[in-house]
Amino acid sequence: MAQIDFCTLGMFIIDEIEFPPPKAPVKDILGGAGTYSVVGARIFSPPPLSKTVGWVVDCGSDFPDELRHTIADWQTSCLMRETPERLTTRGWNGYGENDFRSFKYTTPKLRLDQHALTPQLLASKCFHLICSPLRCVDLVKGIIGLRDAKLKPPMFVWEPVPDLCTPNELENCRAALKLIDVVSPNHSELAAFFGVNANRGEDVDRNVIRDLADSWLSTGIGRDGSGAIAVRAGKDGCYAATRESTRWVPAYHQSSEKVVDPTGGGNGFLGGLGIALARGKSIEEAAIWGSISASFCIEQVGMPVLSQSPSGEVWNGENVQERLSKFLQRV
Repeated sequence: MAQIDFCTLGMFIIDEIEFPPPKAPVKDILGGAGTYSVVGARIFSPPPLSKTVGWVVDCGSDFPDELRHTIADWQTSCLMRETPERLTTRGWNGYGENDFRSFKYTTPKLRLDQHALTPQLLASKCFHLICSPLRCVDLVKGIIGLRDAKLKPPMFVWEPVPDLCTPNELENCRAALKLIDVVSPNHSELAAFFGVNANRGEDVDRNVIRDLADSWLSTGIGRDGSGAIAVRAGKDGCYAATRESTRWVPAYHQSSEKVVDPTGGGNGFLGGLGIALARGKSIEEAAIWGSISASFCIEQVGMPVLSQSPSGEVWNGENVQERLSKFLQRV
């Protein structure tokens, strides 16, 4: 069995997306925070490295065969759990004018925890968690409790869920920060924990982001305070910081014409960031990898398309390392 570099406990969801008329809705789309983070990690993991990306997919009685084929084509270490007594977790996404978006589950959701992980997945170098502060604490402790004590401690990358980014959760958040290695809210979620606004007109207020990030860093991220924060700020890029260093990494796409659907961009970012950290990259380098992963995720409705070229695999028709090289020349 392959050594796992990156494992997500984010959910797999089959999406239905409804657009404003006259655009027709689309159904049976691969989705979910876990799926997008896996793609973000997989983008930097051509075979045989693809097997270092681990995740769990719960397949209900309605699971489409074409989605099985797509997942198989990615060649990841995917645990497909057959649950014929239930429907697959499904969600409805409604898009409207002025960037309006609505989401609801249309079948009961099935969350993952440490008990869903095989020994192979439990041995991952890096875990991606998307959850509330208290659930983050429970998951970290649960994973550590089930792992082989001889293994090197893993890294934990935590993505807070938006609904519980509130001032009432700030103390719980600080408790979670002590147990993880990297926290990555978007700029609105970070500001919401403090009850403030992080926007200045149509742009992100970088001074507010820096001050709020510094607050968390001074409180302490990680068991020894050496952890990092990566604040995702959409078109304004990402603010990656530790106690020793800070850097704004721009978004890869500088034109809105390149962005077809931002859904999953943040999750994809976390996949690229997590796999980079697992392979020894700094938080600044990891944020660059994350920006590249996010750029592929937002160029279409649904997942980026994997295909083969004479020079190897490509995503959306482009070689990942070539896109990374172009970006490094800019930044």
